[in-house]
Amino acid sequence: METVIALLKDDMLAVESQFKKNLASDVQLVSQVGDYVLSSGGKRIRPMLLLLCARLCGYQGDKHIDLAGVVEFIHTATLLHDDVVDSANLRRGNRSANSVWGNQASVLVGDFLFAKSFSIMVGSESFKILQILSDTTTQLAEGEILQLINTCDLEVDEPRYLQVVRDKTAILIAAACQVAGVLAGVDEKQEIALREFGLEIGTAFQLMDDALDYVADEEDFGKEKGHDLFEGKMTLPLIHAYSKSSDHERSEISRIIDADELAENDLAYICDLIDEKGGISYTHTRAIERIETAKQQLAIFPDSEARQALFILADYVVSRNK
Repeated sequence: METVIALLKDDMLAVESQFKKNLASDVQLVSQVGDYVLSSGGKRIRPMLLLLCARLCGYQGDKHIDLAGVVEFIHTATLLHDDVVDSANLRRGNRSANSVWGNQASVLVGDFLFAKSFSIMVGSESFKILQILSDTTTQLAEGEILQLINTCDLEVDEPRYLQVVRDKTAILIAAACQVAGVLAGVDEKQEIALREFGLEIGTAFQLMDDALDYVADEEDFGKEKGHDLFEGKMTLPLIHAYSKSSDHERSEISRIIDADELAENDLAYICDLIDEKGGISYTHTRAIERIETAKQQLAIFPDSEARQALFILADYVVSRNK
């Protein structure tokens, strides 16, 4: 990843500068909360993908900087809202914004970031880009609602789970890649390839997040181990383990996921069961398959420094531990 970071150094500095400019508000709390979340160690995968895809397509203008900021603003807004819904206390190893300023401030600043994003989008002077990002924001909300509907539902299977992953995570990453192509004026075939690349990368990213929730150290991962289980979220490691479990094991999973509190010994039981049934390795394998499919989408573009950087970033998605 050091190669990718070095390649994008100047562009990312420009994006970070735009963050500060676009967070400016007469209401001090907006700047405080927004800056706190945006400077708390995010990986910036979405803006990096947009910038790299713009390079891949030979874009020569400067509107990619603002749009890279837009996708990160939209992502940050969803994080602010998610942490309220999930009653999260940690985000990226720091106290979550809602635990510092309260739920009301987090929701309202999230709303500000959404609104500001649309204001910046208009500057792209592209109705198509505005349409893509507005449709994406709608789908993100639908994905979160679908995840809520699936809470504590042990009947959730892999296709239902993947629909949530697509709608709540992958769709924004896909939009970041597609928007770069639209900005550069690529043909329809290349635009679709960029979008599909983003969908596969985004799905793999969430698969790894869901696996890491059960195995990563809290210090590395930046949130409490087993938080998804505590929230009753049916993610692929648990879905796979449940499908391989005995009636007694399924009964125990049902008891634990329906409990008001997650006891330490119950979390240990689920983690051991997931390990025994191969839930983590299965999820990791599915993520790797997605990455390989993503790389194939870029075969339509000639080899270049930007394409190699996109491959490196894709490999990082499945090799990370946080």
